[in-house]
Amino acid sequence: MITTLIEREAEPILISDLTWREFKAVEQLIERPGVRLSFLDGVLEIRKNPGKKYQIIKERIASLVEIYLEFLELDFTPTGSVTLENELEKVKKEGDESYELGANRKRPDLVIEVVVSSGGIDKLEAYKRLQIPEVWFWINDELLFYSLGNDGYESVSKSQLLPSLDVDLLMGCINIENHAQALREFRAGMKIIEPT
Repeated sequence: MITTLIEREAEPILISDLTWREFKAVEQLIERPGVRLSFLDGVLEIRKNPGKKYQIIKERIASLVEIYLEFLELDFTPTGSVTLENELEKVKKEGDESYELGANRKRPDLVIEVVVSSGGIDKLEAYKRLQIPEVWFWINDELLFYSLGNDGYESVSKSQLLPSLDVDLLMGCINIENHAQALREFRAGMKIIEPT
């Protein structure tokens, strides 16, 4: 299985007690390739971008999601790791992959995170403040789904935005070592469903 090859990455560096203005100043100083910054409630998280194995999983999930969205004939826009921030909510976060489902969206409807290290800011709290309707986490060879409700995120057994998505098929194809074979098997395994 491909995911068992992901090694735990170095823990993030956390700097506390920063104002938004101080964070923005530090952000300009640290902005460089290979480093990702997140911010929540005065805590700056500095994280090195993970390596090749992480990238393979991230791209695999993105490819499978896009095949599925095309299959459903949904109007969607992949927004990648777009920077999302809100000064009033004291938050800045970038997902690994994100999607706007529909036209003229203000923010992504779906964010996907491939987690290869522990620690750092509370990602769900950050996404809640950014009002992202659904977040998926790939962690420890498992895909976890969270749907935003009135009281925050709720763990759900499948996507609420894409309820007909076959989670077992998706998981099986994420774990296939050969990328092209994974995409072929996903296409072949999709059940005939009515596009939404």
